Amino acid sequence: MAISRMHTVQSPIIPVVGELIRQNPGTISLGQGVVSYPPPPAAIEQIAAFLSQPDNHKYQAVQGIPSLLEVIAQKLQAENGMDLSDREIVVTAGSNMGFLNAVLAITQPGDEIILQTPYYFNHEMAIAIAGCRAVLVATDANYQLQLEAIEQAITERTRAIVTVSPNNPTGVVYPEADLRQVNQLCRDQGIYHIHDETYEYFIYDEAEHFSPGAIAGSAEYTISLYSLSKAYGFASWRIGYMAIPSQLLTAIMKIQDTNLICPAVISQYAAVGALQTGVDYCRSQIQAISEVRSLLLKHLEPIRERCAIPPAKGAFYFLLNLPSSMDALDLVKQLIQEYHVAAIPGTTFGLLNGCYLRVAYGALQKETASAGIERLVKGLQAILF
Repeated sequence: MAISRMHTVQSPIIPVVGELIRQNPGTISLGQGVVSYPPPPAAIEQIAAFLSQPDNHKYQAVQGIPSLLEVIAQKLQAENGMDLSDREIVVTAGSNMGFLNAVLAITQPGDEIILQTPYYFNHEMAIAIAGCRAVLVATDANYQLQLEAIEQAITERTRAIVTVSPNNPTGVVYPEADLRQVNQLCRDQGIYHIHDETYEYFIYDEAEHFSPGAIAGSAEYTISLYSLSKAYGFASWRIGYMAIPSQLLTAIMKIQDTNLICPAVISQYAAVGALQTGVDYCRSQIQAISEVRSLLLKHLEPIRERCAIPPAKGAFYFLLNLPSSMDALDLVKQLIQEYHVAAIPGTTFGLLNGCYLRVAYGALQKETASAGIERLVKGLQAILF
């Protein structure tokens, strides 16, 4: 029997770590990237509006319901500075679906997509599922873009460069100047710039978020991905959206109609309520996450001399670079089994040389975060130092 191409796709790490946590009750998870807060009340109130219309139980538009497309357009113009001329908005079942839509729409099997390492693992998986090749370009010691290396990685099979800012898994925020250079490079080379802005509101200290889709004249080759999962506490509702060049709409509608038909309409109604509530709701919640972030940084101080913790001014992650040749997944297992604290191994993000752990703090209250990071530091000191 022939081996399926899925054989080459890595298995998702979150369920693996989740099962280890289940087997070790009392474990504090610094693993999965979710937030602790719920959607705004206006999102829940929209469910009644959904139920009041019997036709809502039937299929709706593949691209998204008109009321949601309207509020997304208003948001992109007002907050992201995006000119929607020559662009289309497509509502998706989360930004992961948007990314897969984009890859399938712009590639043929054997084409190449440039990812920065460490990469978001579902991006690398989607590229493999599409029968394409992820070309990996290392970031620098602080996980920032290396523009010359990105340019050198382009070949005749390159179809897109992917950037994620604020970044998962590193938590870094890419400077506007660097994103502009990547976008210009894509323009010059006739390829697409796929930019994931899932964590656009999760910004700390003096960092600033920038949307490449705001660059004048970028509509023809810039694909911008967004999600409600993090900012609006919408993870299980599965609503994201993408702003795409108009010429890609037909291809993406074919893909979405085949895979989904339409995003869950009840979730789209809820998304209308969330976006109408607006960014102030998100920022009020993110203030609490910022306080947890500061607490974690304080607790990490005892190991800073032995463990590299590059600046992370976005999202809700730290990526620890540990002075060890130990396999990262083995370290995660030992931390769970002996110290009842979980993190995500760097190998799943393409970091195969060295020992890295991603620590997530968006889902934790202060007391739990403090206990979890204390366990982590104690475990690392005992196992590695």
